[in-house]
This record gives sequence, C-alpha cells and structure tokens, in this order.
Amino acid sequence: MMNFIAEYWLFFIAVAGAGVLGGLLAGLLGVGGGIVIVPVLFVIFTILDYASGLAMKLAVATSLATIVLTSLMSARSHYKRGATDIALLKAWFIPIVVGVLIGTFIGGFADGRILTLVFAVVAVLVALKMMIPQKESSLASGFPNASIQAASGVGVGLISAMMGIGGGTLSVPLLTAVGYEMRRAVGTSAAIGFVIAVPATIGYMLAGQGVADLAPLSIGYVNVPAFVALVPLTMIFAPVGARIAHSIPQRALQSAFGLFLLLTAARMFYSVWS
Repeated sequence: MMNFIAEYWLFFIAVAGAGVLGGLLAGLLGVGGGIVIVPVLFVIFTILDYASGLAMKLAVATSLATIVLTSLMSARSHYKRGATDIALLKAWFIPIVVGVLIGTFIGGFADGRILTLVFAVVAVLVALKMMIPQKESSLASGFPNASIQAASGVGVGLISAMMGIGGGTLSVPLLTAVGYEMRRAVGTSAAIGFVIAVPATIGYMLAGQGVADLAPLSIGYVNVPAFVALVPLTMIFAPVGARIAHSIPQRALQSAFGLFLLLTAARMFYSVWS
C-alpha cells in the first residue's frame, strides 16, 4: 500500500478540492455536497491504493460525518425562515431512522462493492434527471396514506445511508412530487439530512472498529483528516456557489454536473466488475 503519510500533501490537496467543489455545487445546483464528496473521496482513496470496497466505505462514512454539521446549520437557517415541515419530520423520524439503521448495517458489514453499485445506479438516475429537461409537476397532493409515507421515509433513510448523502437528492424530488413547494421541500430535507447523518455516522464508526488497513487517523470508517478538511471548505463555498448561480445559466451547469456523475458512475461500475 502506498505510504499514506508520505503522500499527505496530495491527500489534503485533493480533499480540499472536494470540499470546494462540493460547497460550490451545493450552492449552484441545490444538491447535497455528499453527491460530490463521495465520488471524489472514492477516487482519492483508490488512488492511495485502497481496495475499491474499502475506499467506498471510507468515502460514504466520512461524507455522512460532514453532513452532521452542514445539515444542522442549513436546517437551522431554513427553520428560522419557516420553511420546515415539522409535522412531516415527526411522522418520518422513526421510519427514516429504521431505514438508516438497515442501510448502515448493510453498508458497514456487507461487501463494499454493494455501496459502490448503489451509488453508481442512483448517480446515473440523478444525472439523467439533471441532463434531460423536465416539467416540474406534482403527481399528488400529499402522501396517499400513512403506510406509503412511512415506506418512503424508510427508503430515503436506507438509500441515503448507503450512498453517504443527506437525503436531499432523494427527498426533494419525492416531496415536490406529492405537492410540496420547492423551498419547503428543500428546508425540510435539510433537517432530514441531520436525522440521517447522526445515526449513520455513529453506525459506520462502530462497524469499522477492528477493520484492518483503514486509512490512518480513522474512527471506524470515518477518516478524521478528510472530515476536518472538508467541513469548513464546504460551508464557506456553498454561499459562494449560491451567489454565482445568479450569473451562470443553470441548464449548462446541470448538464455539466450530470456528465460528471455519469463519468463517476462509469468508473464505479468498472471498479466493481474489473
């Protein structure tokens, strides 16, 4: 294995780039930083000669750890502006936590290639949604019933925990599809991200105890140096991205980001099957 300490400068430069890119795209496109941070960390850890399965677990867990702080600040801001649906949070809290526990168990103890495949498949779907123009419309006015609402919460928690994302990538389209206004969907999703990230981070920390060949200075699967480098940069550059968003065509940005996700997904599929 490449000497991790000897290559620390390359590691921190790459992680810093992930933080800047994640923050900018979060502000530019309204996507969670995890959808950017996970693939970049995955590439960094594989370049450092970690097996793809282990690299993906480190990337997912570290991304979730950063979301604990970033989602808390985002949720607080949205709550002050009255853009958080507290009733939905209460109804979804237990289903989401159940989904997160299942997803974290699978992600922490199963073959890491499962996480890679899940991320790659969802990344392709997100990329296609961004690259293909679509009409914004609601399919329904609210959830049809409590069972579907609960099942949706479990699904959001499960997939988000396996992908290392805060849930906005999944919950915003879902909530807008059932009639939520966009700002309220985004505000509620920010709080959902915190509900997902806390138990998922703890779960990955515990699941990684005693695992051989982890990156140095890791607590379970959460890599502390990457976490420390990512959090401040992501939080600093998200507002910058939001300001830039008003001067750059969103269609071009979405297409470019969609292409980035497709290329990332292709690399992940290759790492699984090669």
